[in-house]
Amino acid sequence: MNSLLSLGKPVGELLKHSGQTLTVCEPSTAGLLSAALVSVPGASAYFLGSTVVYSLESRRQFLDMSDSEMQGIRSASEEYALLCARSIHKTLGGIWALAETGATGPTSNPYKDPPGTAWFAVTGSIERTLQIKTGHNNREENMWQFAEAALGLLEQCIRETAAVEKI
Repeated sequence: MNSLLSLGKPVGELLKHSGQTLTVCEPSTAGLLSAALVSVPGASAYFLGSTVVYSLESRRQFLDMSDSEMQGIRSASEEYALLCARSIHKTLGGIWALAETGATGPTSNPYKDPPGTAWFAVTGSIERTLQIKTGHNNREENMWQFAEAALGLLEQCIRETAAVEKI
């Protein structure tokens, strides 16, 4: 059985103990990342907020992202993940921003990305992206795997920055 706390605790504790803050944009995981992060006691110390931009209108409203910014960018792409991370970072502030975008399944998205394909982006003192392909079309399992990959990327970025700052 999947556990929100076991998913969110490593990053939540790391953020809490380092005094850093986070914002999240999560179209495909639909709030799973946020739920995992706020399941950690003391989450108000690091979690600033999130949005689920599941439609064109929500993207326009919650990310203040214009259609011209999206020109030539499709939703399940590295470029879109970075744009979402940068936009939520600008909108809500904080030290870190995390975004994910993908096709959870059971079918491909309108761009023909196969189910289980996702892109993740982290912005902050460094920027990183990651793509995963789970190879299956189980929607719920893909959501959990996307959340695990997203939080893993964020944890890697936080630890990398901390290591550099110690030098």
